[in-house]
Amino acid sequence: MRDRVVVVAGPGRVELVEQDAAAPRPGTFRVETLYSGVSTGTELSYVKGTNPYLTGTWDADLGLFRPGRADPAYPVTRLGYMQVARVVASATPAVAVGTVGALTYGHRTGYLADAVADRFVPLPADLDPLLGVYVAHLGPICANGLLHAAADLYGAGVRTLGDGVRGRRVAVVGAGVVALLTALFARHHGAASVVVVDPTPGRRAAAEALGLQTLDPDAADPAVLLKSRWAHHPGDRGADVVFQCRGQDWALHLALRLLRPQGTVVDLAFYQGGAERVRLGEEFHHNGLSLRCAQIGRVPRGLAPTWDRDRLSAETVDLLRAHGDLIRAHLVSAVVPFAQAPALLTDLAQRRRQELQVVLTP
Repeated sequence: MRDRVVVVAGPGRVELVEQDAAAPRPGTFRVETLYSGVSTGTELSYVKGTNPYLTGTWDADLGLFRPGRADPAYPVTRLGYMQVARVVASATPAVAVGTVGALTYGHRTGYLADAVADRFVPLPADLDPLLGVYVAHLGPICANGLLHAAADLYGAGVRTLGDGVRGRRVAVVGAGVVALLTALFARHHGAASVVVVDPTPGRRAAAEALGLQTLDPDAADPAVLLKSRWAHHPGDRGADVVFQCRGQDWALHLALRLLRPQGTVVDLAFYQGGAERVRLGEEFHHNGLSLRCAQIGRVPRGLAPTWDRDRLSAETVDLLRAHGDLIRAHLVSAVVPFAQAPALLTDLAQRRRQELQVVLTP
C-alpha cells in the first residue's frame, strides 16, 4: 500500500509523491483521508518561500528566531493541518476502526497515527464530515482569539468563550477563513454588533452571505464610519475589541484605528513581511491601545489546562453545528482532487487563482 503526499520541494515547486504506507504497530492506528483543507496563509508561505522557518532557526527555549537557515529548509513534507480521516486499522484500544475524526498530519491520502503523539478528535455523527477540517486546528485558532479577548477583561477568571465579546461591539479586519469563523464565533457568543472590514469584493460577499455586516475600506474610511456609529461617551468612540486577521501591515494599522481608547486588538494574523505602515505614534500612542497576539501554540496565561485544545475543538464543533449549512455553502469555495494539489497550490501562490477555502479529496 502506498500513500500520495503533497510535498514542497522548493520555492514554487509543489509535487505529489508516493510513499510506502507504514504498517500499524502497538499504540498506533492507520487512517485514510476523507478531506484535507488548504490554509492559504501558512501553506503558501512555504510555496512562496516567505515562511520565517526557512530563513532562521527557531530556538524554542528562548522563544527567538536566530540567524542561520533551517537545515534542511526543503523539502517540506508535512504541509497542512486540516485533515479528516476514517480509521481503517487500529493497534490501540483508544481508537476504534471505522471512527471518523479530525487530525493534523498534512496533505496525504493516508497516515499512521500515534494514539499518544497525534491528537485525534472524533466527529459527532450529526456533523458534516467535510466541516471537520476546521475541528482539530483552524477552528481552535479562532476560538483562541475569543479566549484572548476574554482574558483581556477577566484574566484567569474567564468562564465562557463569550466573556470577551458578549454585549460588545466587535470589528474583524480581514475576510479570509480565520476572519469569518472568528466573526461567526463573536456573533454566536452574543456580540452586540460584528462588522467585517475587507477590501476584496468576493470575500465581503461571502461574509454577507453568512449574515455578517461588512465595510469596504477602499470606499470610505471605516474608522470614521464605525467611530461615528459606535459612541460610548464623549471622546470615547469605536470598537470594544478588534480581531485582526489579515497578515498585512495596513490591516494592523487599520485595526488600531478602529478601536475605542484603551481598547485591544487581538491579532490572529501571520505576517511575512515588514510593518512600515503600522504607525505606532498615531492612534496606538494617543489612545493608549493594546495589542495581543492570539497564537494557537498557547492559551492566555493562567487559563491552561482548563482551556486546552480539546475544549477549543469542542467550541468549534458547537459553532459548526449551529452554522454548518451556511459555512459549507459560503466558506468552502472549491473541492479539488488530490491529483490537482500541486497545480492548485502553485496557482494560489502566484495569484492566478483566488479561493476562500479549498478542500482536497483523494
